[in-house]
Amino acid sequence: MRTHRFLRLAVLGLTLAYTAPTLAQSFEGLDLAGQSKKKKKGSSSKASSKKKTTAKRGKGKTAAPAEDTTESSTATTEPAPMGNPATPPAAVTTTPAPAATPAAPAAKPAAASKPAPQTSPGLGLDLTSDNDKPPAPTMTFDAVDVSGKTADRQRLDAAISLFKNDEYEKAAMASHELLGDPKLQGLHVEARYVLAKSLYRMGLYHSSLGEFSKILAAGPSTKFFKTSLEWLFFISRKTQNETVILDEIARYANYEFPEKFRNEFRYLLARYHFVRGRALDQVGQTENADKSFEEVKRLALTIPRTDPFYPRAKYLEGLAFFRNGTNHKDAAAKRGNTDVMASVEAMKEVVRLTRPMVGRTGEQAKLDKSLRELAFMQLARTHYGMQQNRFSIFYLNKVERGNTQWLEALFESSWANYRIGQYEQALGNLITLSSPFFREEYFPEALILKAVIYYENCRYRESNLILQDFERTYLPVHDELDALVKKNMEASEYYTVLADVQKKNKDGLEKNGTDVLLERILRLALTDQDLKKTNDSILELEGEMDLFSNKGDTFKYSELTKQLLEELKVQRTSLISKAGIMAKGKLESELGALKLLLANGLRIKFETTTKEKEFLEEQLKAGGRTAIVKKYKYSVAVADDQLYWPYEGEYWRDELGTYQYTMTKGCIERDTANRNIQSAEAM
Repeated sequence: MRTHRFLRLAVLGLTLAYTAPTLAQSFEGLDLAGQSKKKKKGSSSKASSKKKTTAKRGKGKTAAPAEDTTESSTATTEPAPMGNPATPPAAVTTTPAPAATPAAPAAKPAAASKPAPQTSPGLGLDLTSDNDKPPAPTMTFDAVDVSGKTADRQRLDAAISLFKNDEYEKAAMASHELLGDPKLQGLHVEARYVLAKSLYRMGLYHSSLGEFSKILAAGPSTKFFKTSLEWLFFISRKTQNETVILDEIARYANYEFPEKFRNEFRYLLARYHFVRGRALDQVGQTENADKSFEEVKRLALTIPRTDPFYPRAKYLEGLAFFRNGTNHKDAAAKRGNTDVMASVEAMKEVVRLTRPMVGRTGEQAKLDKSLRELAFMQLARTHYGMQQNRFSIFYLNKVERGNTQWLEALFESSWANYRIGQYEQALGNLITLSSPFFREEYFPEALILKAVIYYENCRYRESNLILQDFERTYLPVHDELDALVKKNMEASEYYTVLADVQKKNKDGLEKNGTDVLLERILRLALTDQDLKKTNDSILELEGEMDLFSNKGDTFKYSELTKQLLEELKVQRTSLISKAGIMAKGKLESELGALKLLLANGLRIKFETTTKEKEFLEEQLKAGGRTAIVKKYKYSVAVADDQLYWPYEGEYWRDELGTYQYTMTKGCIERDTANRNIQSAEAM
């Protein structure tokens, strides 16, 4: 009986093994085209949300240069469908990829026919009921639209996407990596364009200029030629010295610039020709200089009067006319010269155009104020050259107290006042220039003028003391200058000497006697505006080189940074050489001027000593009863809007520029002694 039971169980097991369906692993095809409506809807919503967020983030920024033009590779198109979250989003390009035709869903494998339910004898177990359940869901992937794009194009698009997401360091490195692959020659221009824009956004303006220059050098047929020209203007507004951009702009003078930058281009080109003409004048190439100054006048006429760059171009035009009028040395000839009068009218037009206006604020107002000052100074100098001294004083008094040109205006006003015999005002201006507030300023001629005024008022002893002070102060400067010039160093070495003084000033290091003299020479050299601007550019380049150390480690130690630093060093070397030539020329010029002042000082000292000797001889003959100096009558009355306050040797900042020196004694024949009165016509 027990044996029979075991036999039944064995038969039942064999039956179950025979009738059970065979378990097998099957794969359904990946659906790369179709996806559920729900999933598509979610993906579209996510892309839309991302796009909206990006737009909102850009809205809060300062208005950026219009970089994404019709030629830009970063113009937005429809976003690609979202794919695998682990995959970076496809970059957007100018040329939209053709829309992929939705692929027909892959045919699903035919469902296996369901086996007929079989009953298990004896147990009533239905082991086939699992076949009625739905099949397990298959894993599908959203389609990534890569139609029409190569892997290389996708790399560039990824760099563009990084730029759009404000990841400029990564965008720059990705673009540079593409430039390093010679097989991707067709994408190099676009990659360089992205690199140049990224560097600009990082504040590396000189490095950015270098990359845009390489694009422009490829010629006007280059895809990004026109937009790169536009970026030159953006960079010129960021750099301290716009002349760095002038050579680049002048190189493409024959190409048509975009309308919105055309007038700015004409002004910058006029400035280029003005700087070039002045340099040609200095080396004696007058004929070529004439052509450059004529081009300045021609370009100024092409800018509309309503354009913001018109006043600046008009100022250059006035300087060009003035240069042509300086060929006449005689004051009367200058007054009748058409070029000189055209210069005067041009400067008056600049003054009218830069008049302060309600609503004009910010950078434009600052530029207008500075230009207005320069126009006043030029008008004053033109009238001074024509011996119209009162007109000169009128314009010099228009320069506002404390502004950039104020000290220069005070000094030049002193000479004009001296010419018409207003000694008190001339000496009052010189008191301001000699105050401790301006101890480091360089006005050696001020002491000569002061000595001349005392000499002409028979104050011989005071005149001699002033000349001794002049020699004590400026003879060591002359000797140091003479030693520098005689060294015949390389041009760059002259700049290095001045740069060392700047560095000591910046670091607050202790200076010896020679350093103090060199500091005076530095201030003297930097009175040349071209040298000052070139020096500013060098300091700006050095600042940009230091800026790399503040970037992330990945960027800071990259091959791109190494290459950019090498290019900046080349630019710096070139600028230092240029600055050295200008510094040497300026130092030689000032050495000659200082020699002349020292010679004039000796001549005045000789005249003073001679007059003093004659006076003493006359006193001896008359038994000491002869006098050549008498006390003057004077009054301390001032205008209603002024307050008289006696000067007791102290200086107050709010009093600077208001001093008037009262001559209490002088020559008996006050109006004729020791001077020739100028004709009324010359006044």
